[in-house]
Amino acid sequence: MNADGSLVRHADGRDRCWWPGTDPLYVAYHDTDWGVPERDDRALFEKLILDGFQAGLSWITILRKRPHFRAVFDGFEPERIVRWDEAKIADLMADPGIVRNRAKIEATIRGARAWLAIQERGSFSTFLWDFVDGTPVQPCLRTRAESPTKTPAAEKMAKALKAEGFGFCGPTIVYAFMQATGMTNDHLVGCFRHAECAALATPR
Repeated sequence: MNADGSLVRHADGRDRCWWPGTDPLYVAYHDTDWGVPERDDRALFEKLILDGFQAGLSWITILRKRPHFRAVFDGFEPERIVRWDEAKIADLMADPGIVRNRAKIEATIRGARAWLAIQERGSFSTFLWDFVDGTPVQPCLRTRAESPTKTPAAEKMAKALKAEGFGFCGPTIVYAFMQATGMTNDHLVGCFRHAECAALATPR
C-alpha cells in the first residue's frame, strides 16, 4: 500500500485502486468490469438498477448477489419486467438471494417502463452517453482523496433519469454508475487498469 492508502500492491505485483481490497470477487470485478465503457442498452439498464439497489449498502453485497438478481429479475430484460404483477413482487420480497426492498423493486418496474419509452425515441445508451459527449472522461486521478462522489454531469444525468421515471438515481448513485460503466475512467493513474481502460475510450 502506498503512503496515502490509495493504491495497493497485490501478490501478482500489480498496483490496484484501494477499494476492492483483497476480496477475490471484488478484485476480479475491478480488473475486468469496472471502468470498461459499456454501450449495450440492456446492460446499462441492469447496471443502473443494481446501483439503485446498492443505496445504503456496499457494492460487494450487490456483487455477491448479482447472479441471483439476474436469475430472478428476468435477465434484466425491461420488456419482461414491465409485466411484473403483485404475485411476482411478493415472490421477490420473499427471496433472500436479493435485496428485499419493495420500493426498489417497484422502482425497477418504473425504470423498465422509462427504458422502453427512451428506446422508442432512440437508445438508452445514446441517452446516457450524451452526458459525456459520447466519449469517456479521463480525469487522471492520482489519489483516493481526488476521487469525487458526484460531478455536474452526474447531477444532470440524475435529474434527467428522474424526469424519465427512474428511481433511486441521485447524483451519488449515478456517479458510481458512470464510474462502473466507463463513462469516466476513475481508476487511479497508478493502477494498472487505468491505461487499459483509457485505451478503450474510443469516441461513439
